[in-house]
Amino acid sequence: MKGFNPQFTDLPDYILKCTAMIWEGRDIAALKWHYGDDLLVRTPAGISRGNGAGKANTMATLTEFPDRQLFGEDVIYSGDEDAGFLSSHRIISTATHHGGAFGPATGAKLTFRTIADTFCKDNRVWDEWLIRDNAAIANQLGGSAKATAEAMIAQGDTTMPLTPDTDVVGPYDGRGNDNAWGIKHAEVLTRIMGADFAVIPDAYDRACHLSSPGGTEGHSWDAVDTFWVGLRSAFPNATFKIDHQIGREDALMPPRSAIRWSLTGAHDGWGRFGSPTSAKVHVMGVSHVEFGPYGIRRDVTLFDEIAVWKQILLAMG
Repeated sequence: MKGFNPQFTDLPDYILKCTAMIWEGRDIAALKWHYGDDLLVRTPAGISRGNGAGKANTMATLTEFPDRQLFGEDVIYSGDEDAGFLSSHRIISTATHHGGAFGPATGAKLTFRTIADTFCKDNRVWDEWLIRDNAAIANQLGGSAKATAEAMIAQGDTTMPLTPDTDVVGPYDGRGNDNAWGIKHAEVLTRIMGADFAVIPDAYDRACHLSSPGGTEGHSWDAVDTFWVGLRSAFPNATFKIDHQIGREDALMPPRSAIRWSLTGAHDGWGRFGSPTSAKVHVMGVSHVEFGPYGIRRDVTLFDEIAVWKQILLAMG
């Protein structure tokens, strides 16, 4: 690839090898060339900026989860060598909890997902949107997303999570590609967010597999319906927006799509987040789907429930 180290054969190879090199290979020094000097990373919790912040965050995570292994399930990407690539990298991690941001060491064995959207050009990452299923970690440690958010606030962390008002414009301004599978996925997601839940049995394979926040796994139409209705009903009047959309067809892979989306508005409905509070909330989410002969056969959707609860609780005082 033009501008990239010749050891990398294509964009997925670059993403997978660099991830293993940094996290499991402990080559934190590689971040000096892998991350741009003014790297911008957005997570649901907030924004960090600069190569140094990237190194510090990586080391803090390795301290809490020193044996973490990151298994790259898929890399769905758009772009080219000249304009740069946007990679949506889906990871499933295993780790042992040794204490840190999630409290004192428990020795618990954990499994959780992450999706990282990264803008890559000239052998470096310049812009990133990172969502980790922090609720899955909290649940496996015997807590919950709400309780973890309450504990963070009680300990003095009253920083408001990321919202459109606090977001920062970075070097990547692309919107993805116009591949037919991304368009199809966007149509389904838009209908769901428009409360047209009748689309689910039409668009999803009856034997579909759903992975959703909190480390939840489910199958078939009822699981999909319960998840999406529960989310949308909590924010029935929130504005839904597709922020980035990629569709791909690759050899030996099913057609698939990666969509980064958001919901912004009031928590004024009963649903996934309990009784209505009228709190203003921003949900940053990513959905990866795979298509088969009978519709969507796999849906992996992530957002950070702890960041959502923190917004609700801070608004409640």
